[in-house]
Amino acid sequence: MTNEISFNEAEANLKAFITDEGDSGRLDAWLAQKMAPDYSRSRIKALIEAGAVSINGETITEPKKKIAPSMNISVSLPEIVDAEPIAENIPLDIIYEDNDLIVINKPIGLVVHPGAGNTSGTLVNALLYHCGDSLSGIGGVKRPGIVHRLDKDTSGVMVVAKHDIAHRNLSDQFADHGRTGALERAYWALVWGAPNPIKSTISTYLGRSNDRLKRAVCSEHAPDAKHAITHYKTKHSFGGQEGVDAFASIVECRLETGRTHQIRVHMAHIGHPLIGDLTYGAAFKTKANKLPDAQRDAINSFTHQVLHAYLLQFEHPKSGEIIRFEAPLPSDFSDLTKVLERIEV
Repeated sequence: MTNEISFNEAEANLKAFITDEGDSGRLDAWLAQKMAPDYSRSRIKALIEAGAVSINGETITEPKKKIAPSMNISVSLPEIVDAEPIAENIPLDIIYEDNDLIVINKPIGLVVHPGAGNTSGTLVNALLYHCGDSLSGIGGVKRPGIVHRLDKDTSGVMVVAKHDIAHRNLSDQFADHGRTGALERAYWALVWGAPNPIKSTISTYLGRSNDRLKRAVCSEHAPDAKHAITHYKTKHSFGGQEGVDAFASIVECRLETGRTHQIRVHMAHIGHPLIGDLTYGAAFKTKANKLPDAQRDAINSFTHQVLHAYLLQFEHPKSGEIIRFEAPLPSDFSDLTKVLERIEV
């Protein structure tokens, strides 16, 4: 087994190894195995050819170099630099705008900020085009002005700060979650079944799931556990007349905390995952097969969670005025509810 040499934080871009007895073969292949999955063999080869790898203090530029036991191999990794987002002329549904902030109705499918696999076509790219250099820099080069976020496939109201003073003020309000201030955030969610009771509070701890892309309810003692509180109220149920259990409901969710995927995880936790949520409610997808053709086809057409942030209220960072914004349901959400209303029980 290869031993990895420890190194201090000042040299955090240096990766060093010592080969063991039995280690052999090409340098690029050996390093690719040790540094997987973060670095591919082609990336390792490029680093070697660029002079970023040394053996026993001597720079090696030949990827085919043979290794042997007891070699000190060092790899100098280039510092990761955030790429500066490029302004793109992407249309925005602007609800309100002044010199301090901008409020938009984010559509489904729009990623909020650049990241792995989404280097362009994001809300940040659109904001840079629309607002120019006026966006707050607190969020960092990839997230200028971003105070809060919505998942890619969640639509609804978002506020963006145009300067640092507004950003700090709004961030403080979101961190408080309306406990002492004016902030209100409310969502419409279409869920499977009918929650019982129809109105309640879900209070759990959320942490990372075994799947790194998911969150899960966990013990409060888990290393990354964060308290999460969601207040929900059922507004309307479909197919529940004459004692027959409803197959779906529109639920209003209000957040007392703002954890990643909070509503989606919490509703799945109580047995009522969001329709269309293939991450947390995939097991419920077959329930649509029991519905008439029109309703089944309408539900199966959704490959994203049916979730809309319809309400956002906060105190204006400059005037102190309490301002409130609502965004209508997106057309696909609205059309689906109309189809569900026509079901015969």
